[in-house]
Amino acid sequence: MVRAARPDDAAQIAALYGHHVRHGTATFDTEPPPVEHWRDMVDSMRARGWPFLVAEADGAVLGFAYAAQFRDRPAYRHCCEDSIYIRADRVGHGIGTALLGALVEAARASGFAQMLAVIGGAEPASVALHTKLGFRHSGRMKNVGYKFGRWLDIVYMQRALGAHDEENL
Repeated sequence: MVRAARPDDAAQIAALYGHHVRHGTATFDTEPPPVEHWRDMVDSMRARGWPFLVAEADGAVLGFAYAAQFRDRPAYRHCCEDSIYIRADRVGHGIGTALLGALVEAARASGFAQMLAVIGGAEPASVALHTKLGFRHSGRMKNVGYKFGRWLDIVYMQRALGAHDEENL
């Protein structure tokens, strides 16, 4: 089940994300944020009308995704960046597809017109997921992150959330 995140999901979100921080390159964080960070983020996203979703089964958070304004400057207000993380033992079970699909719809309903994916480590699974959901490659930054003793790229992908500018992507 995909649903809106609640502040009481923060501990499970923190644990899930912490695993990715400690073991993966999709995030360039090197220290996992505390539970309070996630609780505050859920509240902040809700207050701004931006989507923060979780995939849940039997009370367990299996993944989460959110869309926040791409940058703080006012001209970016119609462009969001997505973030999506799946529990390591549940990757490959369709959770990412369900979450990202729901996030695209929720971001559109929130008034965003474009969604960007900033894929840390150029993670192939994330690139494949975003491609499956209609994102197109829009750029690559080489060697911009350093984690686990190696330099990492970022891949940018983009998709229109409405009819405008679809032909220009």
